[in-house]
This record gives sequence, C-alpha cells and structure tokens, in this order.
Amino acid sequence: RVDGERDLCMESHYEYGTRRGWQRIREALAAHGVRATLNACGRALAVSPWLAAEAVADGHEVSAHGWRWERHVHMAEAAECRAICRTVAAIAAAAGTPPVGWHTRSATSTRTRRLLIEHGGFLYDSNAYNDDCPYMVALGGRDLVVLPYAFDTNDMRFQPGGGFVHGDDFVRYCAAAFERLYAEGSSAPRMLSIGLHCRL
Repeated sequence: RVDGERDLCMESHYEYGTRRGWQRIREALAAHGVRATLNACGRALAVSPWLAAEAVADGHEVSAHGWRWERHVHMAEAAECRAICRTVAAIAAAAGTPPVGWHTRSATSTRTRRLLIEHGGFLYDSNAYNDDCPYMVALGGRDLVVLPYAFDTNDMRFQPGGGFVHGDDFVRYCAAAFERLYAEGSSAPRMLSIGLHCRL
C-alpha cells in the first residue's frame, strides 16, 4: 500500500486489463462462441464505457461488482446505498441497461441483499460460495436468486501462493471440475463458474 501518492506500479497492473487483457479475453470468448458475465466495478466503467459497450454488443451480460473494488462489510447503510446507486447508474450508462446481478468484492454487509432488493431491478446476487447450484432466498416479500461463485476455478490462483503456475494447470483443473460436475449432473443439477480477470 502506498499512502499519500499514486501507486503507479499498481495502477499499471490494473491498466493492463483495459489496454490488452479485455481484448484477449474478448477474442477467446468469441472464438469459442461463449457468452459470459462481466463483473464490473461501476467506477471502472465510468472511465472505460467502451468496454461495456463491446461486451453487450458481443452478447455478454454486465453485472455489478460494486462502485470500486471494495468491501461493504463496514460501510454505513447510507454509504452502501450510495455505492449501489452509483454502480447501477454507471453500468446503465455504459452498457445501455442496468445490471441485474451483483457481486461485492469479498465481504458483503448484512444489509447488502436487502439493499439490492430495495433498489429494484436486481435478480441475483453472487456473494455466496456455498453450493453448486443457484438457490432462492426470500427477503422483504421478494425472492432473490443466489448464484454461487467458485474461487477454485478462478485465475486469481495464478497470483503468488495461489497454486497455478502454468496455463495447463488451470486448464486441467477447470476441465476436471467440469467433468466431475457434469457426471453429477446426470442425477442432479450442477453449475460451474470460471473466473477470468482482465489484469491477469
């Protein structure tokens, strides 16, 4: 952490995503005919709206990943409500439609799901890691889909101490996860999320 000055080194890590990373992921998705969900921070799309426009043009969904890549757990309710509103407005402006999904970075608050329902328009929340299938929660007289997310099939594991070293490590792991869940799918529904980050 650098306090009091810009951390140009860290900024360049994240800038890679908009300069090169997104284009590489976009081309890979197009080559395989895959439609994806982009979990995007509102502030990022406010300064790079073209990315959301390209994603929507390709048939991808743009979901909310918060205003900034920050935790909501210690936010005051009014601050969290403002973050949700700013995020929705930025994504709607960049993508042409407001997001229907939400995934807070790491820790949500105990109010997050209620605030999403009160805001209106949200159909699902991905702040859960506890199942292999979507499920419903009832809040305030309304149902919200919980669309679980997986961290094991995520390219963040290429970071130091994460477990993946070579691209083949990731491919083998994701393929094995798919094959296992596909086999289990013969008797019960299953789903698999694979996380790719533009900066990685």
